[in-house]
Amino acid sequence: MLRFQHPEYFQWLLLLIPAIAAFGYVIWWKRKAIRKWGDTRLVQQLFTDYRPVLFRWKFFLLLMALCLVIVGAANLQMGTHMEKVETKGVDVMVALDVSKSMLAQDVQPSRLQRATQLLSRLFDQLPGDRIGLVVFAGQAYLQMPLTLDHAAAHMYLNAITPDMVPTPGTNIASAMEMCRQAFNTQEKTHKVIILITDGEDFGEGAVEQARKAYQEGIIIHTIGVGTPAGAPIRDPETGDYKRDENGQIVISRLNETELKQIAAEGHGSFQYLDQVSDVARHLENSINQIGQKTFQENMYTDYNSYFQYFLVLALLVVVLELFIPEKSKGLWARGASF
Repeated sequence: MLRFQHPEYFQWLLLLIPAIAAFGYVIWWKRKAIRKWGDTRLVQQLFTDYRPVLFRWKFFLLLMALCLVIVGAANLQMGTHMEKVETKGVDVMVALDVSKSMLAQDVQPSRLQRATQLLSRLFDQLPGDRIGLVVFAGQAYLQMPLTLDHAAAHMYLNAITPDMVPTPGTNIASAMEMCRQAFNTQEKTHKVIILITDGEDFGEGAVEQARKAYQEGIIIHTIGVGTPAGAPIRDPETGDYKRDENGQIVISRLNETELKQIAAEGHGSFQYLDQVSDVARHLENSINQIGQKTFQENMYTDYNSYFQYFLVLALLVVVLELFIPEKSKGLWARGASF
């Protein structure tokens, strides 16, 4: 089994964007300076030993070295030893809303980011529980089946974006049904669903699904993300706010009424997602109160790390870049453009 020990470091790849932008600016600045000096062809003849292509290669190699350092920091690992792990806990299925409305920023930095912060904290506070993850918008998908591998759970969590569910909408009923199907139907206890959403449900049957879940021994807790006042939804592709057919900006609001009904039918609790630590602590206490069962699962307990190979490659690339000059004499240097 391959995994990255620190997948959160991949966010540093965003540094490539300003680096590429800076490189583009330097190229533009050089061309602008040449035009100020005179005719472009005449100026280039004065620099026959300068090869712009080498300058681009040097930048490309430095960019590659940066990528290799980031991948090395994330630490690629391979499992080498598997053991049967036994622990006591509860089966917890999380249903996470990833619809476009979760991009609203009436809670900072956004509803979806606040929700993932909560889950990251909660996963760390439930070390003995099996965790599964369902993501949903207009449809629901089983992102991760129940597992004791919380490192894998964090990896799945870090990869969540609204683009992973192409169907628009917020079908809570579909998410609830998929969570129910993920449990062992022969067991009637030790099962919890945590529903995290703004509650803007465009489907039907969510309350009925909650009623069925409780009949199967499943406790349901709902977490409301957002505010009753709501906020507009910015489209990340266009940068503009979402509008209705009349051109009016759409305001997405927290639908706490439905979430409270679902929690009531599931004999669980409803909470606003305001303070992440407080909500995580309340969920942990609620889950620990329902009793525990014994799990047995085959898991990798030893891993080999391969970060050093990426760092060595990065060092070799940097050394190679140092040996590439920007000036080169010869026939192949002629005709090069800035």
